[in-house]
Amino acid sequence: MEVINIKGTDDTPNVILDKASGQFELSGRSLPEDVNQFYEQILDWIDEYAKDPLDRTEFNFKLEYFNTASSKVILDILLKFEEIVENGKEVIIKWHYHEDEEDMLEAGEEYSDIVEIPFDYIVYTD
Repeated sequence: MEVINIKGTDDTPNVILDKASGQFELSGRSLPEDVNQFYEQILDWIDEYAKDPLDRTEFNFKLEYFNTASSKVILDILLKFEEIVENGKEVIIKWHYHEDEEDMLEAGEEYSDIVEIPFDYIVYTD
C-alpha cells in the first residue's frame, strides 16, 4: 500500500499511515479550513487498509488541539478501526495527551465510550 506522510502545519496535523512499518499516527493540530477535503485521502486509505489489515494495529493520536469538524472525522476514523476489530483483528488506540490538557484526556475517554476498541492513555510532559 502507498504510504501517506503529510507534514503538518499550524492548521493541519502530521499524518503517517504506513502499513509496511506499522506506523499509524495523527499528531499536532487539526483545524483545516476544509476538513472533508483534508481527511478524504486518509479515510480512503483506511478503507483500503481495512480490506487486509495487519493482525495488530496500533494507532497513535498525539493531537494538541482539534476543532469540532475534526472531532467528527476522528470519530469516523475510529469507527473504521472498530470494524477491523469486529473482523477479528487487534486494534489498540494510543491516546497521547499533555499532562496539563485535561480536555484532551476527556476527549479520548469520550471516544473510548463510543467505540469498542481498547484505548491506552499516555501522558507526556514538555
